[in-house]
Amino acid sequence: MSTLDNLPKADGEKENKLETLDKKSESSNVDDQQKTNVSDTNTDAPEPVEITEETTEELKTEPDSQSTEATKETNPEETSGEGDHVQSQMDEAVAEHSEDETTIERHDIEKKDYHAMSKEELIKELRDLIRVEKVQAIKEHVDEIRSEFNEKFNEEVEQKKEEFLADGGDIIDFYYSTPVKKEFNSVYFDYKEKRNAYYQNLKKDLQENLTRRLELIEELKGLLNVDENINTTYNHFKSIQERWRNAGPIPRDKYNTVWNTYHHHTENFYDFLHLNREFRDLDFKHNLEQKLKIIERATELAQETDVNRAFRELQLLHKMWKEDLGPVGKEYREPIWEKFSELTRQIHENRQKYFKEQDKVYEVNLEIKKEIISKIINVAGDRPSNHSGWQQKIKEIESLREEFFKAGKVPSSVNEKTWSEFKSAVRDFNRNKNGFYKNLKKEQFDNLNKKMELIKIAEDNKDNEDLATTTPLMKRIQSDWKKIGHVPRKDSDRIWKRFKDACNGYFDRLHAERNEANKEEIVSLEKKQAHIEALTALELSGDPETDLAVIKENIARWKTLGRVPYKKKNIESEYNKVLDGLFKQLNLSRKDTEMIKYENKLSSLSNQSDDRALRNEQSFIRKKIDDVKSEIRQLENNLQFFKNAKDDNPLVKEVMQNIEKHKESLEVWKAKLIKIKQL
Repeated sequence: MSTLDNLPKADGEKENKLETLDKKSESSNVDDQQKTNVSDTNTDAPEPVEITEETTEELKTEPDSQSTEATKETNPEETSGEGDHVQSQMDEAVAEHSEDETTIERHDIEKKDYHAMSKEELIKELRDLIRVEKVQAIKEHVDEIRSEFNEKFNEEVEQKKEEFLADGGDIIDFYYSTPVKKEFNSVYFDYKEKRNAYYQNLKKDLQENLTRRLELIEELKGLLNVDENINTTYNHFKSIQERWRNAGPIPRDKYNTVWNTYHHHTENFYDFLHLNREFRDLDFKHNLEQKLKIIERATELAQETDVNRAFRELQLLHKMWKEDLGPVGKEYREPIWEKFSELTRQIHENRQKYFKEQDKVYEVNLEIKKEIISKIINVAGDRPSNHSGWQQKIKEIESLREEFFKAGKVPSSVNEKTWSEFKSAVRDFNRNKNGFYKNLKKEQFDNLNKKMELIKIAEDNKDNEDLATTTPLMKRIQSDWKKIGHVPRKDSDRIWKRFKDACNGYFDRLHAERNEANKEEIVSLEKKQAHIEALTALELSGDPETDLAVIKENIARWKTLGRVPYKKKNIESEYNKVLDGLFKQLNLSRKDTEMIKYENKLSSLSNQSDDRALRNEQSFIRKKIDDVKSEIRQLENNLQFFKNAKDDNPLVKEVMQNIEKHKESLEVWKAKLIKIKQL
């Protein structure tokens, strides 16, 4: 049977210092991803820097020679585990925790997607972190915010530099800053000031606590040489113990040396108490009971499934073992320490096993993230040529970003590299996207200038009285407006309103004038309809000269009746049909008949305010003359095929008749051309 089996059971008669164990454990609830010296935990963001690396330098104060020498004669509880790697890690972790415990409350601060934030949003996030969180806990967040802000600002600087040089500027004269940059510098400066002040105070506090503990050790050493009542000396010793427990944290690199020195002199004092075994045995019994309870709790922790929680509480148990409890009887020291060390190794092994299992999951997550990064690179390599194409790519990238953040943690050894590759891939996409929209912005600015020119034309001509010239002009610039692409969104509504107001102003006036003119045209229509009815009922006398004079008089009358509405312009055809019927009764040649009617048509064209109608008519006649001449040449060429045929051949006769008709038609068209030239 081992010595440990013969140990007395903890009966709880003394004050139970473990009653608050669970509360202390909960209050020091470190997130599973919090880095410690004995873990290889993984996070998706870069690992936080150790607090001691941030806060303390090696303090020059050393224990005196006697205290240093005392560390060589440490308690068997400590020497029994010497060289044990697990216990060394635990000692280091307890030392770190001792330094940190009263100066920093460890908790998980949300790591946001800073890369997706604008410069203004990054400033707000930085300001909120400084205001809400402990300055010693946000270094990693602040560094990443600063890195993202500088990258975004540097891209903006490069763009402005290109524009400056494109405008003929000298690179020596280039300088660029913005209110946003100055605001960020100011907020970041506040952070540095607050952080430096914190660490200066921390260093000062750690040094003062170290000095206080060294003084307590000296005071403890002096108890062996005091000539006083043993009860008074014992009470003095208990006072030193209480002050030691409340002395506060000291630099981590001094922790184990100072504790071992204190523990050595504590044991010396207990050896001194052999003169009064009652005091010593009472303390030994109390310490043994509490350390057995610590072992019981460690046994429970060895079965705990939440290995990170178990490790955090184990740290607390080691700290209580060292700082809150004194030695036990010599016969129990080694076995209880070996039992506690064995449980420590078991909890550590559970934790390492858990991390190995986690590493397998992290490796799978790593492959998923690598695939996502590859997809982002492929999307970034495809550069659409239009806005809708880029909007689709933006949605794809956002979806891939969400997948990346949902994929989980990766091994800490490649965490920084994976994060950097992800940001680089997204940044390449954003750089291409920004380049497109930069060019699009320039194109939109050019479109804005083009539309401003059309606005000027519209506004300059909206009151023009030359309706015949202005109307087609206004219609043309409306068509041109539609062909011009997009302008900057902030200018779109404003310039459209100006252009629309100018065009509407002109066409409203045009329509008003046309409505007034339409009234006169309707009256003219009614007169012409009455004139056609009268002409249809006209009976000729049979005297060609008299009847021709009557017809010409009616034609002259027709010319005075004015314009009719555009939709009723076919009334001219009705009038010409009536004239054709009268001319047939006069036995006039086709040429004479055509010329009389043509004079009527020319009269109508000449009454229009726009002379383009006459020019178009002249072009039409010239074309008809050319067409008729071409037909005549073709018919004459066809006769060559019948050169041996007789003149009474039906085909030859038909061709000859067609030639004569075309020649007669040619004479009419030539006469019309002469007539229109006279106008």
